[in-house]
Amino acid sequence: MTAAAVTTDPDPVPSTGTVPPAPTRTATTAASTPVAVPAATRRPALDWRIRFGALSLIWGFSFLLIKVGTEGYAPFQVTLGRLLSGTAVLAVAMVVRRERLPRTARTWGHLAVAAFFLNALPFSLFAYSELTIPSTLAGICNATSPLWGMALSLVALSEDRPTRRRVAGLGLGFLGVLTVLGAWQGFSGLDFSGTAMALLASLSYPIGWIYVRRTLAGSGSSTLALTGSQLFLGTVQIALVTPVFTSAPDDFPLLPTLAVVALGALGTGLAVLLQYGLVQEVGPTTAQMVTYFIPVIATAAGVAVLGEQLNWNTPVGALIVLAGAALTQSRARTPRRTPRP
Repeated sequence: MTAAAVTTDPDPVPSTGTVPPAPTRTATTAASTPVAVPAATRRPALDWRIRFGALSLIWGFSFLLIKVGTEGYAPFQVTLGRLLSGTAVLAVAMVVRRERLPRTARTWGHLAVAAFFLNALPFSLFAYSELTIPSTLAGICNATSPLWGMALSLVALSEDRPTRRRVAGLGLGFLGVLTVLGAWQGFSGLDFSGTAMALLASLSYPIGWIYVRRTLAGSGSSTLALTGSQLFLGTVQIALVTPVFTSAPDDFPLLPTLAVVALGALGTGLAVLLQYGLVQEVGPTTAQMVTYFIPVIATAAGVAVLGEQLNWNTPVGALIVLAGAALTQSRARTPRRTPRP
């Protein structure tokens, strides 16, 4: 995302809830802040495929880490620890790169709203949802964010004009959601409150992205500065709420504590930096493909590590959701005009 670039193409739906870098072309992404990212000055030591795989694993395992974290801490405490760790990582990166914080009160005000919809609200909802639903289901619900974004574009006078292909993707995606939830069985065995919170968390992301790209275009700050500031404000918001709804923990169990720290430092801090590099090196089209690996890895991790049960409709529905999400992100090719002789 460069300072002059305002984008229109939908980009990946990150599970971090942070603002990922936008392409250097003129476009705006549903998941990006339209600000400048300087071109890479040297080739990264690790091949982009290795970093792509690492990013997929980090975001895919985030839902397992949330589940483990809630076994020792209240959901708001998990969110607070996650935001503290993520903010610390980005603060170090900002110091190393000598990034300056946004200077205007207007920018900070918009970032506070973005922090609520992209961090404080969805992170808390996912943590509360995993008290009663498997991490596999939470990961699949996260994959519906592009579908919610497409639905919002139909009613929010978005600059992204819906096409038949993208509307078809929307319908296919929500058919996949019904498959995952077992609609033909009357949703038997489904925890409605937990599932609803996970879906609301996924809806919160595109609301935040739409707000960000309409209010922070041309802010003059780098993506890293905006994201770090956004996480800091989200941390403050949760820090104010947590004492009201929870009491201080009596102890700090090792495994849940490590899970929360890893969730923030890796899934909300390091992952953002990895995504910056991928977008700069291989472009947003390739980098956004990580979105479609997240629910697959989340499902595999939940089953293999946590022993969560998996019915046939869960992976089948997840594949349908991903297919629909891919269609909502697609663009029809514009035929080339042959010049007249």
